[in-house]
Amino acid sequence: MEKITSFTIDHIRLIPGVYVSRKDQVDGSCITTFDLRMTSPNDEPVMNTAEVHAIEHLGATFLRNHPVFGSRIIYFGPMGCRTGFYLLLAGDYESSDIVNLMIEMYEFIRDYEGEIPGSSPRDCGNYLDMNLPMAKWLARKYLDEVLYDITEERLVYPQ
Repeated sequence: MEKITSFTIDHIRLIPGVYVSRKDQVDGSCITTFDLRMTSPNDEPVMNTAEVHAIEHLGATFLRNHPVFGSRIIYFGPMGCRTGFYLLLAGDYESSDIVNLMIEMYEFIRDYEGEIPGSSPRDCGNYLDMNLPMAKWLARKYLDEVLYDITEERLVYPQ
């Protein structure tokens, strides 16, 4: 079997950033998949499921309610390796096109107070597995170390 695209990226050289993972044509429309890499693979500890789950709920809520991008959101969710998230957008985009959106989203997560949206037994199948303080800490780290002064090496996969 042929390797899927995400398994062809050199994860030894990959650093946290915002990358275009792939672009797919579906019925004549483009869907862009972004790799929102928050930790350095095989180098830093991975994120625990509780903070990943909190980021997923907060990020999805923010994105689906965004006044410009809300109607273009196809999916936002965690990578199985727990080093980041995937964001799928309807449209043909480059990494630089969504940096400001990611800054908005991670600032929203960093500054969030109150009950996490969808964190009740009626709304979520694992509602107790959430860690808001750690989600906020990771959002701040990603903002400070990656998003605020993002460079080209964090926008294009290593070759």
